[in-house]
Amino acid sequence: MENHIVLEATNIKKVFGSKGNIHTALDDIELDVYKGEFVGIMGPSGAGKSTLLNVLSTIDVPTSGEIKIDGQNIIKLKEEDLADFRRDKLGFIFQDYNLIDTLTVKENIILPLSLANVPYYEIESRVERVSKALGIENILQSYPHSISGGQQQRTATARAIITNPSLIFADEPTGALDSKSAYMLLGTLAELNIQEKATILMVTHDAYAASFSNRVLFIKDGSIFTEIRKGDRSRKQFFGQIIDILATLGGGGHHDVI
Repeated sequence: MENHIVLEATNIKKVFGSKGNIHTALDDIELDVYKGEFVGIMGPSGAGKSTLLNVLSTIDVPTSGEIKIDGQNIIKLKEEDLADFRRDKLGFIFQDYNLIDTLTVKENIILPLSLANVPYYEIESRVERVSKALGIENILQSYPHSISGGQQQRTATARAIITNPSLIFADEPTGALDSKSAYMLLGTLAELNIQEKATILMVTHDAYAASFSNRVLFIKDGSIFTEIRKGDRSRKQFFGQIIDILATLGGGGHHDVI
């Protein structure tokens, strides 16, 4: 583990509403993510998990506080600079895959590189590498509508990682997948984390998914309630501890089918 902080969030507050009807979604959150970490974010429904992900990933703006990614204060960036920063530095994996139906799998994957004017030979070698890593090299010429949900999610993951982002944000990435596809995707993320040193921040309500990460933050009422690290334990042992904490927090976290 390098000692390089990729994401540094200080005193993050997010308030919705106006006078007399204010909801504090995030209350004074402090968070550091180091290069090569795979961090899960969990908590009961309405605890602020997705709000936190949106704020950290530049999709939304905090009411107050500071967020630095790779040393850059993203809150101070102008809109066009932010768009470039997002494209060059961040990868996004959402529950709905956001693929473009009229493009092939390969065209979907290389879209961020085409926008960044990466040379053709470089694009080809990267596509080959990520499609192999994700087991989708045989469907590159297919269109999204003709492949399975798991393959669509792996395509979306390939698109997220092809830019070699500093940070990958995953929002309930297994939410729409059956158990086998979910297992494959989580295994792939864990492998990317280990082999490519990809830094991943994943919001999930699912203890099974969270057990693939190496650190889990639990959020309650907009604040960080506690955090645990996997260390040398097996995934099964880590899963057990995650379940125990979720039980004290109140709010499910079991995956019915797994």
